[in-house]
Formats: sequence, structure tokens, C-alpha cells
Amino acid sequence: MRFELGLLGAMALAVQPLSAAHAQAAAAAEPQADTPPASLRPPSAPSAPPAAQPVASAPSNPADFVVGDIRVQGLQRISEGTVFNYLPINIGDHLTPAAIREGMRALYATGFFRDVEMRREGNTLIVVVIERPSIEKFTIKGNKEIKTPQLKKSLRDVGLAEGKIFDRSVLDEVKQYLTDQYFSRGKYAVQITAKVEPRPDNKVDVAVHIIEGKRAVVREINIVGNTAFKEKDILDTLHLKTPNWLSWYKQDDRYSRDTLRGDLERIRSYFMDRGYANFQIESTQVQITPAKHNMFITVNIHQGDVFRVSQVKLAGRMVVPEPVLRKLLLIKPGEIYSRQLISKSQELIRYRLGADGYAFSKVEPVPTADKKDKTVSLTFYVEPGKRVYVRHINFTNESAINDETLRREMRQLEGGWLSNSALQRSKQRIQRLPFVKKVSYSTKPVAGSDDMVDVNYKIKEGLPGQFGGGIGYSGTYGISLNGNFVHSNFMGTGDRIALDINAGKYAKTYTFSETNPYTTIDGVSRTLSFTYRDVTQFVSSSSVFGTKQLTAALLYAYPISEYQYVELGLSANKNSLVTSQGYSAQQAVNWVRSNGNTFSRVIGDTNGDGVINSLDAPYTVYGTDFYTYELTAGWSMDSRNRALFATRGMRNAFSARLAIPPSNVRYYALSYQFVKYVPLWGRFLISENAQVDYASSLGHTTALPPYMNYYAGGPDSVRGYRASTLGPRDNIGIGNPLGGNLLTVNRLELILPVPEKWQSAARVSVFYDMGNVFQTGNKIQFLGVDAATPVTYHFSYNNLRRSAGLAVEWLAPLGLFRFSYAIPLNPNPGNTVQFGDQTERFQFSIGQAF
Repeated sequence: MRFELGLLGAMALAVQPLSAAHAQAAAAAEPQADTPPASLRPPSAPSAPPAAQPVASAPSNPADFVVGDIRVQGLQRISEGTVFNYLPINIGDHLTPAAIREGMRALYATGFFRDVEMRREGNTLIVVVIERPSIEKFTIKGNKEIKTPQLKKSLRDVGLAEGKIFDRSVLDEVKQYLTDQYFSRGKYAVQITAKVEPRPDNKVDVAVHIIEGKRAVVREINIVGNTAFKEKDILDTLHLKTPNWLSWYKQDDRYSRDTLRGDLERIRSYFMDRGYANFQIESTQVQITPAKHNMFITVNIHQGDVFRVSQVKLAGRMVVPEPVLRKLLLIKPGEIYSRQLISKSQELIRYRLGADGYAFSKVEPVPTADKKDKTVSLTFYVEPGKRVYVRHINFTNESAINDETLRREMRQLEGGWLSNSALQRSKQRIQRLPFVKKVSYSTKPVAGSDDMVDVNYKIKEGLPGQFGGGIGYSGTYGISLNGNFVHSNFMGTGDRIALDINAGKYAKTYTFSETNPYTTIDGVSRTLSFTYRDVTQFVSSSSVFGTKQLTAALLYAYPISEYQYVELGLSANKNSLVTSQGYSAQQAVNWVRSNGNTFSRVIGDTNGDGVINSLDAPYTVYGTDFYTYELTAGWSMDSRNRALFATRGMRNAFSARLAIPPSNVRYYALSYQFVKYVPLWGRFLISENAQVDYASSLGHTTALPPYMNYYAGGPDSVRGYRASTLGPRDNIGIGNPLGGNLLTVNRLELILPVPEKWQSAARVSVFYDMGNVFQTGNKIQFLGVDAATPVTYHFSYNNLRRSAGLAVEWLAPLGLFRFSYAIPLNPNPGNTVQFGDQTERFQFSIGQAF
């Protein structure tokens, strides 16, 4: 005998010839509850020849027997073991129609098979299957709004991917899923078609073609029921806009379901932040034109009445003194009800509780409205919960960083209570390390404990070391070749090793430095550096002045708070200066002849023919050699979130240098810098960068050494004026810049938003610069254009040069590229006595240090 179950669970019995009585007896013997629908019942078997007739007195059900063996036929990719794992029938089982149906359901539920049949041969159960085809190739075409990798990842999760088993019902679900995705993005004209092409070996190619169509544009937004405010003021707060002149860039007139949900919440906030405590949005209608390109949105509201706050109370368990928490309540009795102030008060209280270890505290503001008086009584219920402690702090993905290097930056300690402020500050400190690109953290409750967590910091490492080289240009120093090696995480310790070589037309500099940021456990840093400079001109536009310097310096920095450092250092300098009459500024010649260990030499053979004769023009070279020993002290306070392209915080820095005995030349220098970033609106920022530098000679030194003069103008100070040309001039040629001993610069910038992916590598701003260089006192004499009239360069507010324009900065592998276009606002045109300013509207610098 044998029996069969057909497609989709239909059971077809093909039994060796049975009489009608046998068939009726088998049907009657089957329990009614297990009887399948008529369409699934086995058909009546035809009458068998008389020779095959079983004994009439012993009717039996051919589907009711003990399984002696099981065989599987029709497998291609699926193994027999997989079938046996899912089949709820084993050898030795007493097989019944109910068991057959259960086995069929189990095999179909795997999704592996398109058809399943069960047959009986003697006491052997034969399972015959037809496998579903597998997907050999899966392609998506026509999609632009949703990227292909993103789509394929989502569709793989539901079983539609190369190598997966193909199920047409899944394909229908995918088409609906994609349609919903495009609808949510406002593309209601989307068309999605799927094509399935059979391939050999029971495989198929699946191709999904998408015609996205245009995103529906919001043509009109109406707010019905508003009588309190100008509708334009409310619409200005929404992200959805009607078409405007910036829509091509912002794409803010494109309809999106999710954006509309957010805008409805913004409308609610607008009213509830202005006292309308019982405000409600009654309904929202979104209508689309037949072409599915234009949307019309109507929001029906009930604005209600303006409520005031009658009283504000705190209730619950006060683990932090109530007076401390009351200071965090931003909303006061008598004020207009504001949901925004209530939410911020709630956040501040939770944050304050979190600082003391109550990380999972609950603060619930409960308003009680008095509709008659139109007042609201507020009660903040405080439930701090248990104080939470930190069991372990773990770091992940930090393969090249020593564990100690990270742990010494931590302000959250293991075994201490969990503090949100300490966690955040620890994150900031780690993220400011030059070899760390990004930091995130999470807390994980310890199993079996309700007051302990593990803190996990995920570290994304940057490049700790790099070799560099290239060509740089700036208006101040001209073209320069540079090479460098920097390793900011030497051997995983966090120590910084740097070697810089810069060689240009006017200057050559070689520097080696080593910084240990944690010389002691208290965070005292030490920097040791050696520098050699060989300079022929201090800036490209100045007169000839030879300077050679060899410097060794030691600097210590001690943290006095989380954001403040004091510095103390000492340096020794060997200096050699050379000038020539007629080629160098007279002020520089006078200084060299009057300070240090002076010498002079007459150069007679000026044409280089080896003979001094009438063809030569002899000139005198003056020089001086001297040693200086500088004592350096400074203080800095830095709360910026990043050192480069910061978006908030400020930096104050003051430093002083003093040439101490037994220096041959005595002087001092003072410097102050102030930088601040203030969020203005959205992602617009205001930044201010102010700098004041002053230096002067001491004792018998006649004036400040020329190499210490300050210069202004160009990308680093006042843009729109040629680099380093502002301030005092000498009388060589057209009046080359000599520099001065007082520098004042202030740069105010409006920083414009850029796409988020460029925020850490580019910046665009509109700026207003003001500054100049001055020479105080009367130690240095200057002459005007006519080389006869004395002039002075004393400080005067009216002499501060001003400019305005547009600037772009871009951080590239070569360095920081800076471009600016500035309009000088008050350049000095010059006259018969005064030298005029040299302006330069477009300026750039490439490859300079930052």
C-alpha cells in the first residue's frame, strides 16, 4: 500500500486497490476533529481487483501503521538531516492522519519546500519534496533616495538576498515595504515592479525596478483655530516649508511623514511654551493632488487659554538638599506656563541627582490646572532611587593605546558612585587626545544587582603617528618645503615625539621635541625641545637681516583644575645676528652695533672676481653674538570641546617671558589670547579671537631684539592687507615692514553651517577683522617717505585697520588650507610723509602648522 499528501497540505491517498467498504470504514474510523476540509480530504480510492482485496472482515486505515523506515526523495541543496530535524515523525512511531498533517505543516513551515508529498511503501514512509528555488542574483535599480547597500541590508533581514531561498510571498511583502518607505519620504508617485526569471538548477534571478518619481512638494500649510499669534511666526519654527529661494539647497519644501509628525509637536510646543496649557491638535488633513506632486496640509487646533503658574513645589525623597534643587527650577510662581521651562527644570534636577550617583532617578512634573482662575499648580515629584556604583570601566577597540594612558584621563572611578558629569568629562578628556578620533560610552547593569553598573567606553582610534612632507605657501613666509615626523602616542604611552624640518627661501627651522603629558600622577606635563633657526628675512617683504639661533627649552605645565593649567619653563638661546649697511633696515643696524658682542667686517670683493678694484662697491657688515636665558611663565584656561573647529567653549591664555641674568641682552614679553565660541541660532556660531602682545627691552639693552618684533596683516591677523606689512616701516626701498613691539588683533566671525560630514574638516565664515602693529616709546626712530621727516607709530584706535569678507578653511592631509576674500575698510592711502598700506583682497595659505 501507499498514501500521498499533495500540494499545500492536501492529502491524496493512492492505496493499493481497496473496496468501497474499506474506504468507508477508514473514513468512519478517523476522528471528526482531524477531518480535513473537503478540498484537502483524500479522494475515494478506486475498487481493487478481486485478487488484491484484503480480508473484508478486517477493515483497516492504510494511513494507520507503525513506521519501520523513512526515506526522503527530491532533495537538491537541503540535507536529509535537516528534513529529519524538522519532521516530527520518527521510526517506530504509530502513524495516524493527524500525525501526517502535523508533519506536513512542520515541513512547509521551514519555508524550504514548494511541495511536499508523503507516501507509504509497506512499512516505509517516503517523503517526496520539491525545494523552493534559491536566489542566484538579486538586483535593485532606479533607487536614488534610498541607497542600494541600505536597501539590500534591510531586505536581507526578511530573506530577499543572493543565496537565500526564494519565496514569492516575501517578494510581495517587500514591494509593500518599499512603497511604505517611499511614501514616508513623500514620494507618492513611486512605482515598484519585480521580475523573477528562472535559471537552471532550481535557481532564479530577482530584479526589483523602482521609478521613484518626484517627491511631493508642500504647497500650503494652514493652521485653523489660531487667533493668538501670527501664522508666519508659527510656520517659521516648522521644518516643512512652502517653496522658497533656498529650497533647492535645504530641500525643506519636500513632504515627509516623519517631518510632519515632528512639526506637529513643534506647533504644540509653540503654544504650550507660551502659556496655553490646555492646547490641543484636533485633527490634521493632508491632501495630495491627482498627479501626486503637490501636498496641502491643514492643522486644526484648539488653542485654549493662557495659564499662569500659581505655585511650584518639590515632593518626594530629597537626597540632595531642597534649596539646592530649588535653584534649578527655571519656572517661578506668577510666570506664564511654559512646558519648555518645565522640561529643562526636570532635566537639570535629574542631572544634579546623577552627579551624586543617582543615575536612574525619576523626576515627574505634575500640573494641576484651575480652569476658573486659569492657573496651574506644579509639583515636581522626585524619586532618586538607589545610588548606583561602578563595578568596572572597560575600553574597547583601543588596540594601540595602553590601558593606563586612557585610565589616567578618567574622572569616573571604579568603585565610586556613577556620576553623569564625571562620565561626560572623562569622554571629553579622552576625545581631546590627539590619537583618539571619537569616543562614546554606555552603562550596563550588573546581572543580579540593582545598584551596580559596568561602564563601557568605545574608542575609535585616529592615526597616532605620521610622516609628512610637502610644499607650503603663505604670504608671510613665501614658498617653503617641509617634512615632519610626529607620533602622539609613542609606544602606546601617550607621549608625543616630534621632528619638524622647514626650509624656505627666507628661513630654515629644525625642531625636535618630546612631551610627556603625565610626568607625575597629578598630570604635570613636561616638554623638552631643541630648535635651530637660520633666518635671512623675518618675513618675505622685510629687509635683509641674518639671524642664527640655537635653543634648548624645558617647560612644565601643572593642572590646577579640570580646565586650567599653569606653566613654568626655562630656555637657553645662542644668537648670532648680521646686518649690512644699505641692505638692512637702519634700525636693525643700530641695534646690532649697540647690543651684545659686536663685530664688523668690510666686504670689498663684491663682484666675486677675487680682486678688489674699482669695479667693486665695498660695504660693511655688522654683527653681534650673545646668549639669552629666558624664564617662561603662563596660565591657560581651555573649555573648548575641540582644539580645531571647536563649536563651543572658550580659551584664555596669558604668558610672560623674561630674559634673566646672565643674559647679554635683557627684555620681557607679555602675551594674552582670548577665543570664544557662542551658539547663535541653529548651527550658526559666533566666534571671537582677540590677541594682545607686548614686549620691551630692559636695562642697558637699547631696544627689543629685531627678531622679537611682531607683524600683522594677512590670513593670521587682519585679512585684506598684505601679509606682515602693517605697522612700522623702514626706509629701504618702498618702506619694508620692520614690525613693532605692540600687537593688537581682534577677529569676529559668523560661522555658517556646513553639512554634518564636513564639520570636522571644513569651516565657512563671514568675518570682521581689526588690528595693527605699533611701536611704543621713543627708543627707535623712524623717518617718513622723504627719509627726512620723523614719524611715530604709537598706538591709536583710529589707526586700527579693519576689513570684512568671507573665509574658508579646509583640513587636508597636507595641512590646513585657508582661503579668504576681504575688503579693506580703512586702508591708509599714504602721502608724502606716510607709507601707504598694501592691500590684498584674496589671500590663502597652504600647509602651515595649526
